[in-house]
Amino acid sequence: MKLIVISGRSGSGKTIALHVLEDLGYNCIDGVPYQLLGQLIDTLDPKDNKVAVSLDVRNMPAKVEEIEQLIVGLQQKVELEIIYIDALTSELIRRYSETRRLHPLSRQKLSLSQALDLESEMLMPLKSMAALSIDTTSLSVHNLNEHLKIYLQGSTKSNLLIIFQSFGFKYIHPEDADYIFDVRFLPNPYWEKDLKAYSGKDKLIQDYLNSFSVVKETIINIENLFLNWLPHLEQNNRNYVTIAIGCTGGRHRSVYVTEQIAARFKHKYQIQIEHKCLKE
Repeated sequence: MKLIVISGRSGSGKTIALHVLEDLGYNCIDGVPYQLLGQLIDTLDPKDNKVAVSLDVRNMPAKVEEIEQLIVGLQQKVELEIIYIDALTSELIRRYSETRRLHPLSRQKLSLSQALDLESEMLMPLKSMAALSIDTTSLSVHNLNEHLKIYLQGSTKSNLLIIFQSFGFKYIHPEDADYIFDVRFLPNPYWEKDLKAYSGKDKLIQDYLNSFSVVKETIINIENLFLNWLPHLEQNNRNYVTIAIGCTGGRHRSVYVTEQIAARFKHKYQIQIEHKCLKE
């Protein structure tokens, strides 16, 4: 099991980092008390081989010796890596002034600058053990996202999930779709007496629709469109895209076209197929 510990001063971007890791397939857990961290690792499914936790002043021991013991204990159980995120104190103060949130150490009756200085001292052991340190002073959320992806997977590309949906305009309109294609202009098996009872997943319907050149051309055109677009969506840090294809009833043409296009992308991308109007 690989465990990534995200640490750093409050306001530096740790929550954003956890979101990036979650998008990359890590099981992310925020704010676990350090006393329970070892037990948590023991209870996780060994098959869940990518885990990320945050460790900061909210949930870590105060003594340096305890921090070192904690890390050594975790290293005996898992492959451990620490990513430390920080920014200049002046920038953290600016961020706090914008959000108006309280610093975790503010209960000790410290000013914000004093709390940030104390926090820096408390986190020094983790900083010194970090495999990667990121200064977010001048980084945007997008830049931080890119830094982490390049470090963890060697590329800024997301592990893009493509959700292919078929639906019937007669019944629903997919609110969650990024792209919608209307294939009601294609030949309709519904009007064929011997085909009406079947769906686009059945061979009879597939053979019928495959016999029309306009159906083949439509599938190729949609495929070529996304062959050109998907690399740009990946570079833009998209984690998933939903492509909806609709016909009148959502049973024949849209199902067939959805299945055909999904098959063309399943070897390169993660795919998910949803037939909104088809009772499986």
